[in-house]
Amino acid sequence: MSDETNPTQEPWHKDGLNFTCTQCGNCCTGAPGVVWVGEEELQGIAEYLDKPIGEIRLFHTRLVQGRLSLTEFQNGDCTFFDPEKRHCKVYPVRPIQCQTWPFWTSNVSTEEKWNEVCETCPGAGQGAFFSLEEIEARASRMSV
Repeated sequence: MSDETNPTQEPWHKDGLNFTCTQCGNCCTGAPGVVWVGEEELQGIAEYLDKPIGEIRLFHTRLVQGRLSLTEFQNGDCTFFDPEKRHCKVYPVRPIQCQTWPFWTSNVSTEEKWNEVCETCPGAGQGAFFSLEEIEARASRMSV
């Protein structure tokens, strides 16, 4: 039985996982998706870019299932991804969803899911060590 269906079973990643962001941009590009944002996050982005929050809402968010998400370019790249420099334009104030990557509940629910992340994210499975407690703390910040 997987730890998804039996919460009393130890998680498969009980001994921790490794991750160091290589800033490859893979998590900011590609297939369309959603990056949930709240008011505090939008305010932080607006202040960081020295723009009115209304401008950030208008040009960089969209409504998805009654919630705000960052917009994307037609190719699936995040609205704040700089394709020339291959980095996030708002990295210091990026949304919680981005801050907690790759330790989303959906990514660490099974070893198979984690292996899928490792196939597309060169930093997953490499670099800095994260204990089970650190992984769970990140995963609990947002359900993705």
